[in-house]
Amino acid sequence: MIHPVMRILQGIAASSGIGFGRAFVYIHEKLIVPHRIIKPQDIASEQRRFSQTLALVLEELDSMNASSEHSDHTLILETQQFMVQDPEFIKAVEQKIETKYMCAEWAVDSVMQAHIQLLEVASDASLRERSADLEDIGKRIIRNLMGKAEISLQHIGKQEILVADTLLPSEALSLNNTGVKAIALEMGGRTSHVAILARALQIPTVVGIPHITRRLIKGDTLIVDGNTGEVIVDPDRETTEMFSERKRLWKEHNLSLLNLAEKEAITTDGHTIMLKANIETVEEAALAIENGSQGVGLFRSEFLFMQTGGATEAQQFEAYKKVLQQFGETKPVTIRTIDVGGDKIIPGLAGFEEENPILGWRAIRFSLSQKQIFKVQLRALLRSSIYGKLNIMFPMISGPEELDHALEVLEEVKVELKAKEILFDQEVQVGIMIEVPSAALCSDLLAPKCDFFSIGTNDLIQYTIAVDRGNEKIAHLYQPFHPGVLRLLHMVVEKAHTENIPVAMCGEMAGDPLATLFLIGLGIDELSMSPQSLLEVKNIIRNVSLQEAQEFTHTILQMDSYVHIDTYVKEWMHETFGDIFPT
Repeated sequence: MIHPVMRILQGIAASSGIGFGRAFVYIHEKLIVPHRIIKPQDIASEQRRFSQTLALVLEELDSMNASSEHSDHTLILETQQFMVQDPEFIKAVEQKIETKYMCAEWAVDSVMQAHIQLLEVASDASLRERSADLEDIGKRIIRNLMGKAEISLQHIGKQEILVADTLLPSEALSLNNTGVKAIALEMGGRTSHVAILARALQIPTVVGIPHITRRLIKGDTLIVDGNTGEVIVDPDRETTEMFSERKRLWKEHNLSLLNLAEKEAITTDGHTIMLKANIETVEEAALAIENGSQGVGLFRSEFLFMQTGGATEAQQFEAYKKVLQQFGETKPVTIRTIDVGGDKIIPGLAGFEEENPILGWRAIRFSLSQKQIFKVQLRALLRSSIYGKLNIMFPMISGPEELDHALEVLEEVKVELKAKEILFDQEVQVGIMIEVPSAALCSDLLAPKCDFFSIGTNDLIQYTIAVDRGNEKIAHLYQPFHPGVLRLLHMVVEKAHTENIPVAMCGEMAGDPLATLFLIGLGIDELSMSPQSLLEVKNIIRNVSLQEAQEFTHTILQMDSYVHIDTYVKEWMHETFGDIFPT
């Protein structure tokens, strides 16, 4: 008998854990949207059909929300409910029907695709992933208009592993209680809603595996390692036994982490690191608090502006106020001013067409050239500051001149509020993101003007190495442990501490357990990450000493290759923490 040859497929670890099972291969059927021109006399009835369908879809979402047991599910469903009721979306579809004589299905698809295309070119992975929500709700509306039944994955066997091209959030929700052992997808990223849902359901998940649906057939024996991003196809006996033991250890480890939520992130020799959460919506604050977050290190305020119709001062004020109230007077909330422009589009605002948006009109450059929008946000921020401990952070500062200009606008707003006798915290801390190499190189000039730095490693790494993370031909060159990146980080911390200001980190590197020891040894004062990463990072901090971390960091800074550094880090973590961190 000929035995199949074991293969290892590599993807992105999206939800931790290890799953064993048989492959259930699922490839989406393309939804053919009818492009039917209607008669002028049928406009009213077509708009009525659209309105009635929205009511049905809203009922479906309400029903799903009522039966949901997870806060992450509720958040996603509420987002989709908001989309269905968004007046700007409804108006845009009705106008397509009225002026272009499109049937309702075509009009919905046309409006949704326009918004999806804007999000899919965004440099921010979180924004790109949100296009899945629009695609999901768009397909739900169109299927209802066409009278087609919703796709369900409820028939997956309890011992099976879902292998698919992609997964919409609503499909991921349908996996609850199916007993599926793991998920392996061709598409998606760690910040996608599918990944968030998988983590909430505790389903091991690997995403971003090229052509996996073409490389497997139904019934293939699989091991999915959501910790390393590996999918083992037709494992031999020795490999199966090794992963079984690794799974047992991981389960024990995961249970032990639950006890850390209320404990401090303090090293064995008494050095404390502040651990905070990155959030995008008000609703995420609850999960951050549940996981022991000591505040918010990055609230991405641009998501308020991405809603069709934008965000008024009143809407922004209410959102900022709610987050600040949840964390109280002792846990700071750092809100980044609007980071849009170039490839992050505000609906209804023109002028974003650029050949190279990543290096274009975005972040603080946009804010300073659109002073009225900037001042509205600063007013809302300052007004909310009396409800908690607010920090304001400016993104993509490239040098002292930009910072001076931003601070001038902030001062103007303060003067205006004082004149109207509107209360605000006059001791609000103001800092900047270090995400442009020029800012790192002149950090000694910027530090005296700031209350804090926060390093945005996602862009800093991309700009420093000149690597587009979204380009699959060179994505392997995007290396957080590149010596050039590490030297820049070292310089920023050194210059900031010389001026006695703290340094935080809010990029993906902050939540990477493999980077934790290096960052402690470097002198980073605060780490901010996705709420799901907090307990793992805290566990590492509580099991090492500051002296160990400093020696570890010193050794790494002497190395001349990211390959050597990466190997050294993985071996050290494996020796210290065992099979939880395989080499």
